[in-house]
Amino acid sequence: MKKLSKRIIFHELVVPEEALRRIEKLVPLRPLGVEEVSLEEAVGRVLAEDVYSSVDVPPFDRATMDGYAVRAVDTFGAFENRPVSLKVIGKVEAGEEPKREVGEGEAVEIATGAPLPKGSDAVVPVEFTKREGDCILIYRSLVPNENVASAGSDIRLGELILREGAVLLEREVGVLAAIGRDEVKVYKRPKVAIISSGNELIAPGDKLTFGRIYDVNTYSIYSAVLKDGGIPASLGTVRDDLEEIEERLIRAEEEFDVVIISGGTSAGLADLTYQVLDKLGPPGIIVHGLKVKPGKPTVIAVSRNKKPIFGLPGYPNSALMIYDLIVRPIMRKLSGLKEEERETIKARLAIRVEGAKGRRGFYPVSLVKGTEDIVAFPMFAESGSISSLSLSDGYIVVPENVEFLEEGEEVEVSLFAVEYKPADLYLVGSHDVAVEFILKRLGYGFKIVNVGSLEGIKSVAKGYGDIAGTHLLDVKSMEYNVPFLNELKVGNSILVRGYEREQGIIVAKGNPKGIKSVKDFLRDDVVIVNRTKGSGTRALLDFLLSREVGSLEEIRDKIKGYYTEVKTHNAVAACVKHGRADAGIGIRYVADAYGLDFISLGWEKYDFLIRKESLRKRSTSKFLQILRSEEFKEHLTKMVGYRAGRDLGEIVWEG
Repeated sequence: MKKLSKRIIFHELVVPEEALRRIEKLVPLRPLGVEEVSLEEAVGRVLAEDVYSSVDVPPFDRATMDGYAVRAVDTFGAFENRPVSLKVIGKVEAGEEPKREVGEGEAVEIATGAPLPKGSDAVVPVEFTKREGDCILIYRSLVPNENVASAGSDIRLGELILREGAVLLEREVGVLAAIGRDEVKVYKRPKVAIISSGNELIAPGDKLTFGRIYDVNTYSIYSAVLKDGGIPASLGTVRDDLEEIEERLIRAEEEFDVVIISGGTSAGLADLTYQVLDKLGPPGIIVHGLKVKPGKPTVIAVSRNKKPIFGLPGYPNSALMIYDLIVRPIMRKLSGLKEEERETIKARLAIRVEGAKGRRGFYPVSLVKGTEDIVAFPMFAESGSISSLSLSDGYIVVPENVEFLEEGEEVEVSLFAVEYKPADLYLVGSHDVAVEFILKRLGYGFKIVNVGSLEGIKSVAKGYGDIAGTHLLDVKSMEYNVPFLNELKVGNSILVRGYEREQGIIVAKGNPKGIKSVKDFLRDDVVIVNRTKGSGTRALLDFLLSREVGSLEEIRDKIKGYYTEVKTHNAVAACVKHGRADAGIGIRYVADAYGLDFISLGWEKYDFLIRKESLRKRSTSKFLQILRSEEFKEHLTKMVGYRAGRDLGEIVWEG
C-alpha cells in the first residue's frame, strides 16, 4: 500500500465562472454522437434531429362522436319543437371505408373515429336525434364541419412537429407514434463513472460500526447524473490509498466519458485524489480550489483524451452544491440538453447571514410564506449535512466581497424545484417527534423549519410562521413558555397547551460513572455534552447547576464538556452512546431509543404558539382538532417519557 503525506495548499482559488471557462477551452462540450432508438426506449432522451410529418393527422376527415353523418344544409331550421327528418341509408364503423355517398335528405349512421362518407360535411350527435324506422328526427341545426376532425387538422403533411434538442416525454413520444415513426434519432448519453473515496465509507445496507459512515455521495450524484441525461455507473468506494485510487481512476478514464470522484480533494494528509488526477494529463489538473463556500477543495482535471474529471469534496452538502454549479452545466452540454434556467424568487431574510470571508457563499434556505413577504430561513449546517439540502427550497448567494446580509434584507433565492409552492401550514420552532403523529393525519401540505423554541416564538410574532413548538423554562418563575411571551411582548397570538416530556440525565447503560445528579458534572472523571444556547434544555441545566452548586460563572469552566454544544436530544444521546461524553441532559424517549440509562429530573411542557390569523386556516383547525383528540392522547401514552395533561389543547395564554 503506497501512501503520500505531502500536503497541498490551495494557492489559486478561482470563481465558478473561471472554472467553467477553463473546461470549455480543453473539452469539446457537445453531444458525443447520435443513435437510433425505438419509441419504447425514447422516453427521457434528447432528440438529435428535426422531425417532419410524412402524413396528415388525422389522415382523413373523421367523426369526433357517435351520431349521423349529414349535409349541414339539410339540418338548417331544425329545433326541438320542429325536427328535421332524414333518411338513413347506411352505417360506417371506425376503421371501415364508407360505401355510400350522402345525398340531399340523407344520413349515414357513424361511429366516433370513422371516416366521413362522401357528400357529408357534419355529424349530428346521437343525443340530438330520434330514430323512427329508416329515418331520424334531428332536433338542432348544424354548421359545416361541426363534430368533424378534418384531415391534417392536428398535424399537416410536411409540418415540423419536433425540434432537435427536445426532451422526449410521453407527449412527444405520442406525437411520434401518431405520424407512424417507430424509431427516432437521439443523442448518445455520456457514460459517467462515480467513485467515492474514504476509509470510513460503507455501502448502505451494511452494518454500521463505530467510526464508519454510509456512502451518501455515490447515490446522490448517481441520481443527479440520471437527471442530467447521463448513464451513471457506480465504481464503488476506494480507500485512502494512492495505488487503489490511481487504479480506479485510470480504469474509469479509459471506459467512461466523464469521471466524478468525491472525497480526498482537500489539503489533509489522507487526501490523495489530486495527486492522481494530475497524472491523467496532460493537461491534468486545471483547477485546484474554488473561491466558494461550501466546496473550496474542488479539483478539476482534463485527461489526455480530453475527458473531464471532477474531484468533488467528500461532504455531501459540498459535493452536491459543486455538482450543481460546475458539473451540471457540463453534463447538460454533453447530453444535448438545453442550458437549465434556474427559477428564482425574491424573499426576505429571517435572520442575519455572515459572508464567507472572501469566498462566494452558497447557503441553502427554507422558504416560509409570511403575512407580507416570503421569508428565507438559512439552513445553517456543516458541509457534511445532506439534510440541509433536502429540507431546503433553494439557495442564496452571498458575494465574496460582502461581509454579511442583515435580517429583513431582500435576497434572490435560486429554487431547486421548478416553482415555489407555498405550504398550507408552517411550523417554525422546536420540532418534536410526537408532532409527526399529527402531521401524518393532517391532510394538508406542511413545512417544518427547525430554528429552536426562542427563534420560533420570534418568528411567529413577526408573522413568519403559523405554529411554533416551544419548551422554554423561565428559571425565576419555574414556568414554561408564558414568561417569555410576556417578556417579548408577543401579540396577536395564542398559546395552546401541548403535552409533557420527561427530562433527565442521559448516561451510559449501567451508569458506570455512578452519576446521580448534576453535581456529579463537576467531578474530574466526568465529561458532559451540552445543548446550544437558547434551547430549553440548556436553560434547565444552567438553572440546576446554579441551584445545586452555586454561581454558574464560577463553576462552568470547571465542568468538562460544558462548552461542547450539540443541537438535538439525539446528538446528546449519540455522544453518550459512543463514549464521547459520560452524561448530558435530554428526554427519556431518546435515551430509551439509544439503549441508555436515564436519571429523571422532572417533566417539561411542550406547547404551541399560534398566530391568530392562522386560526382561520383549515390546516390550523385540523392540527388543533387532532391535538385535542382522544386518539392523540392514547398515542402519547404509548410513547416512553410522554404524557398528556388534562388541559391538552386548551388556550393557556393570549396576547
